[in-house]
Amino acid sequence: MAGWLDAALTGEFAVLRGRGGAGDEGAHVPERRAWEKKLASGGWTCVGWPQEHGGRGLSLSQQVIFHEEYARAGAPGRLNHMGETLFGPTCIAFGTAAQKRRFLPKVVAGEEIWCQGYSEPNAGSDLANVQTRARREGDEWVIDGQKVWTSWAEWADWCFVICRTDPDSKRHAGLSYLLVPMKQRGVTIRPIQQITGDAEFFEVFYDGARTAAENVLGAPGEGWKVAMATLSFERGVSTLGQQMLFRNELEEIIRIAKENGKAADPLIRQRIADAWIGLEIQRWNALRTLSDAAALSPAGMIHKIYWATWHRKLGELAMDVLGDEAEVADGFPYKLKRLQRLFLFARSETIYGGSNQIQRNQIAERALGLPREARP
Repeated sequence: MAGWLDAALTGEFAVLRGRGGAGDEGAHVPERRAWEKKLASGGWTCVGWPQEHGGRGLSLSQQVIFHEEYARAGAPGRLNHMGETLFGPTCIAFGTAAQKRRFLPKVVAGEEIWCQGYSEPNAGSDLANVQTRARREGDEWVIDGQKVWTSWAEWADWCFVICRTDPDSKRHAGLSYLLVPMKQRGVTIRPIQQITGDAEFFEVFYDGARTAAENVLGAPGEGWKVAMATLSFERGVSTLGQQMLFRNELEEIIRIAKENGKAADPLIRQRIADAWIGLEIQRWNALRTLSDAAALSPAGMIHKIYWATWHRKLGELAMDVLGDEAEVADGFPYKLKRLQRLFLFARSETIYGGSNQIQRNQIAERALGLPREARP
């Protein structure tokens, strides 16, 4: 694997090393589309999927090695993360035979990119408050509503969209999990510019958008169950690859601290040591979670709040190590260094994917068994 990556990340793909990660999602999109197909040509997409669905059927330990080696090589952020790690496993679990035949091979081949249509202006962490609606008209679903914070929407071919298909339903009931083509009239995509100057997230407006009647994953009205299954895949084995990216960032911070003399500061040294310890805790906790048969174990429930808070602090450490250099951007008008992007983008990580406040509520109620917070 390592040898294949080193050989592949040359020539036209050399520019992709270290690019396309968090806060840098808009970098080299055409080249990263081509990279997805390059990975597929070597059999390195969907490595954990069962072989009957086009994957390699790798064991858990083998998948961990794959993700760590991918990050160690400086390979680019995956443009089809949503398709491979979220949609694909959900389709395998809930899709019909026809849906699996239609959609899974395209993901394996790197030919169709997916995004996730969950959050709305009034349904972020409170996903059950979804207001986007879909109605059945003949052999199609017609969709009206708005999604927000939709990663990769501008580049995606398909989106799995949580809609309210029962107009009289409330909360978790009456939702459906629709598979919607993005390249059609009735879908408008607007970028949301971030503090980094990039636009990883988008608003998506559905105004009479359509998808075939058979493009519902699971039964109509069972969207909540399917959506929760997707979220359970979100915190799977790829987290070890994420931690290798974190390790690369920490090693860069240490290198700079040694070069500019900040490593002589005992407070900086202590913060670097704390960051290293925190990263080791993440690794061992992730391994424990992945080997735990309980899908919602307490160890798994603390993972998101832990890494998001740790990574935000790492960004602050990076700025203190850079010193005055942290306040100067390369080039004009707004070209950031990697550690500057880290600092700015990490501010969002304690919000997206379930804010720290929501995470604490879930840990308190579901893991510790404390009384539920009062709800209106």
